[in-house]
Amino acid sequence: MGSNLQSRVRLRPVDLAREHGLSTQAIRNYEEAGILPAARRTPHGYRTYTSLHAGALRAFLALLPGHGHRAAASIMRAVNQRTDEEAFRLLDESHAQLLDDRRTLQAVERALGDLEPTTAPEPGAGPESAAVTGSDGTFIGPLAGKLGVLPATLRKWEAAGLVRPRRDPRTGYRVYDDADVRDARLAHQLRRGGYLLEQIAPLIAQVRAAGGLEPLEAALRDWHGRLSARGRAMLTGAAELEAYLRERG
Repeated sequence: MGSNLQSRVRLRPVDLAREHGLSTQAIRNYEEAGILPAARRTPHGYRTYTSLHAGALRAFLALLPGHGHRAAASIMRAVNQRTDEEAFRLLDESHAQLLDDRRTLQAVERALGDLEPTTAPEPGAGPESAAVTGSDGTFIGPLAGKLGVLPATLRKWEAAGLVRPRRDPRTGYRVYDDADVRDARLAHQLRRGGYLLEQIAPLIAQVRAAGGLEPLEAALRDWHGRLSARGRAMLTGAAELEAYLRERG
């Protein structure tokens, strides 16, 4: 590799930096991090780069949008250390993460689509299982029966922050309003999809912040757009990385 470096045109740090609007310090940092191959030094100690370094920089910057800084840096270090199999493994991990994110989005959309309009539950047995009349809300027993879960499950979801029922001031019983019922139904759908409580909690929080399910449509469209952008960015990164690998030899 050393003889190849010598045969290529010499570039200064500023030459690499200007092309991408970076600082010369950033170029030095990338070299020290192993993202760029080690530079040769002049007799006076100045760094000299080549077209190979320029290709490495282009590959790294192209990998960033799709894989993130940590993964992109690790990929470039592996390539520069000539452990290509490790670089390919890291690429596979990023693609697997993107696929998992797509599946998560699909599960959320299915869960939202499966939610039916809330209907008043039928009265159940026991004082805390009695249905509340009017718009006051629903007690734990009827809601658990409607979902097909145990009341203990709803208590567990409450402890995890998935539902936030108020307490009846006279009896101390849990009372679930329409938003609580919505959150419980969404949590139930996601649990059936195999998601953990800690994975569901941020999604429920997003539903609350949006004020309901309908405003989430824009968020879901944005989510789709971001996943598509990552997929395209991965293609661009792969093309630049392949060009760098060819030049590296």
